[in-house]
Amino acid sequence: MAQTNRWGGRFVMDDIPPEAVVTPEDFTEEQRMIADMARAFVAGEVHPRDAEIEALDYSLTVELMRKAGELGLLGADVPEEYGGLGLDKVSTTLLAETLAEASSFALSVGAHVGIGTLPIVFFGTPEQKKRYLPDLASGARIAAYCLTEPASGSDALGAKTTARLSPDGTHYVLNGSKLYITNAGFADVFIVYAKVDGDHFTAFIVERGLPGFAIGPEEHKMGIKGSSTCPLYFDDTPVPVGNVLGQIGKGHLIAFNILNIGRFKLAAACVGGAKETIALTAKYAGTRKQFGRTISSFPLISAKLADMNIATYVMESMVYRTAGWIDEMLRETESGSQAADSSASGGSTGDTGVRAAKAISEYALECSINKVFATEVLDFVADEGVQIHGGYGYIREYKVERIYRDSRINRIFEGTNEINRMLIPGTLMKKALKGELPLLAKTRALQAELLQPLAVPDFEEPLSKETYRIQQAKKTFLAVGGLAVQKYGLALEQQQEVLCLLADMMIQIFAMESANLRTRKMMLRSGGSSAKAQASIDMTVVFVQEAMERVERYAKNALITMEEGDGLQVQLSVLKKLMRAPHSDTVALKRSIGARVVRSEHYII
Repeated sequence: MAQTNRWGGRFVMDDIPPEAVVTPEDFTEEQRMIADMARAFVAGEVHPRDAEIEALDYSLTVELMRKAGELGLLGADVPEEYGGLGLDKVSTTLLAETLAEASSFALSVGAHVGIGTLPIVFFGTPEQKKRYLPDLASGARIAAYCLTEPASGSDALGAKTTARLSPDGTHYVLNGSKLYITNAGFADVFIVYAKVDGDHFTAFIVERGLPGFAIGPEEHKMGIKGSSTCPLYFDDTPVPVGNVLGQIGKGHLIAFNILNIGRFKLAAACVGGAKETIALTAKYAGTRKQFGRTISSFPLISAKLADMNIATYVMESMVYRTAGWIDEMLRETESGSQAADSSASGGSTGDTGVRAAKAISEYALECSINKVFATEVLDFVADEGVQIHGGYGYIREYKVERIYRDSRINRIFEGTNEINRMLIPGTLMKKALKGELPLLAKTRALQAELLQPLAVPDFEEPLSKETYRIQQAKKTFLAVGGLAVQKYGLALEQQQEVLCLLADMMIQIFAMESANLRTRKMMLRSGGSSAKAQASIDMTVVFVQEAMERVERYAKNALITMEEGDGLQVQLSVLKKLMRAPHSDTVALKRSIGARVVRSEHYII
């Protein structure tokens, strides 16, 4: 891949070449083999014992996690020197996607390998890594991540759990509680956040069995019933000073950056869940008969399958694009760390953690976009899956019923979608104010351009129209966002409705562009002549046209909120000019896409 470091946030203003993104078509043979191994493990070990897992059999979950550890499935993110595989993020993303078919067990694994283990991988001292990572990679010990409290969900820094240094300076004494902790019922190692002296937000590694550390009863959940979810209680719990993770008062660097990775990994799991749902639903539609014919032969059912497939194609394109970019930043961080370690002064663990945090935060905005889009796509796909199953979709015997229930938590996990929507434009503005993005300069330059006549070009090449329309969507966002900044200034953060509309525009732009870049990259390789390339072109055309309708609606609503009278009419006329382009027959395209899904009975590209 071309060296294009630091693309974070630039997609709203810059054109990005297809070679600057990683796509599923770039998977290596080794990556595909890892996915095949995970798929075989799920089919051979997890699916046969699915009912027991859903009944919340702790011992079985732990047993299966240790078997997964023996295969290396728990150590993908752990460096080789600590017993892991040290895989790149594209590989671990593919692993998360593949394991998604394991339902609740996949959540237990995901919480362990992601938010449970990664804090130590990125921010642990050498001693902490040696002590914990080999066991976490093998499954000998299971990890949990403990941030949420009864009074602080989305407001993580409002945590009430405290830590005070003991008089002899050997340990910190924790008091407080945590809520909704995944893996709590059987975890051995807990990443716990508390405020030292009630003020300095700090991360700690807490081991099961410490005095005063109690685990509450299981929550009775709507879905993900086979995963453990319990509260935790700390009553003068002594935690050795050597178990402070990172620096005192810098716990937010760990918490928020690990959440960024968690959001991204959750999006990857949604890709796997959507693909499974498409396969289950297409197979059912191909066997269920009504009025003397299979329901898959009815155009409206075929159109639903097409919409499900298109949304999943776009989601998949976004996830692997982001994975490739995170890989680049972490490789750069690792190089910087090695250079520091070989210098005369050396590099401290704290420095390494700060560099890792900076690398991850470069794409914090994109991680939030992935999380929001993917969780909402999976909900849409699951909902349509139930609808196509009809009454059978409401019966527990059919897995689509469980997928529907299980998917709902994803919009709450890892920061609610509402919070993530607030973060998307907020993070963009912070990057601009720091001078990391020329956002304001681009906005000012655009204002003069919009006063000039705009001629719609001819579109002769495949996806030339879609590429043009994405550029127009970016201009629309800059125009509306620039107006919002002019009108509200620093008070913009209080205008949550406008921020949400700006976020939704950004999400649609990133989604459109990700699908477009992936398809164009495919065309460069095949000349656009393969059936796979043509299907991808069709899906991209449909998605861009429908996404542009959404962008226009979001922009119009924002303008009506901010302007009135003649000023509003001027802005709406500019918007209309930016939205001009020929339309495609999406009904015909969806018929073609739907027919391919029906024939194959699984997700297609």
